[in-house]
Amino acid sequence: MIDTESNFIHHLVELRKRLIFSILGILIIFVCLFPFSNQIYQLLANPLSKFLPGHAELIATDITSPFFIPMKLTALLAFVISLPHTLFQIWQFVAPGLYRGERRLIASVIVSSFILFVLGVVFCYFLVLPAIFHFVGHFKAPEITMLTDISNYLNFVLSLFIIFGLAFEMPVVVFIIIRFGILSIDKARKIRSYMFVGCFIIAAIVTPPDILSQTMLALPLYLLYELGIIAAQVFKADPSELI
Repeated sequence: MIDTESNFIHHLVELRKRLIFSILGILIIFVCLFPFSNQIYQLLANPLSKFLPGHAELIATDITSPFFIPMKLTALLAFVISLPHTLFQIWQFVAPGLYRGERRLIASVIVSSFILFVLGVVFCYFLVLPAIFHFVGHFKAPEITMLTDISNYLNFVLSLFIIFGLAFEMPVVVFIIIRFGILSIDKARKIRSYMFVGCFIIAAIVTPPDILSQTMLALPLYLLYELGIIAAQVFKADPSELI
């Protein structure tokens, strides 16, 4: 009984230490980035700024927005940059209780998930956002001027970042489903046509109501589904790995 209570207290102390290290990592990066918060927001605004008429700029409809919106973006960026450190702290806490094969599998899933999420955000920033703004600017009525509030723009861009970041997790999801026997590789291949249609349905639900952004999400989503099948085929489960 005493040993159980002692182990529980030890786990709580270890958890607190890992949480403190994670929070400190985020705070240190935020403090380093804060002086450049306006430049960071300008970098985020570049995909839209190229398509604004003349010398038009983003506007702020709230008095405090010019300060708090860049600070909010900087805090989010600090969280993302420090995410590898945070995941490492979580890993240090849970790894001792896992088998060797489980540690290898979970570590691979965590690393690949982070990389794929970042790739989804990069894909959205460099390809999707410019394409959307070019599409909207090309088809808008001549008497309409493209201007937007900095808060609305941030929310719009962040929502797309999250959508594309999560969409790029498709290979990991497919790999895990096949790896744990929920779906076989043969079955995954047979439902390809349904998945292709499903990707367009998902894209139509989560993206802005224009065919361009829907297509730019649906096609990569389906290709990533195929990548998940390939990954599951290449890295077949071996029962001995979980020991």
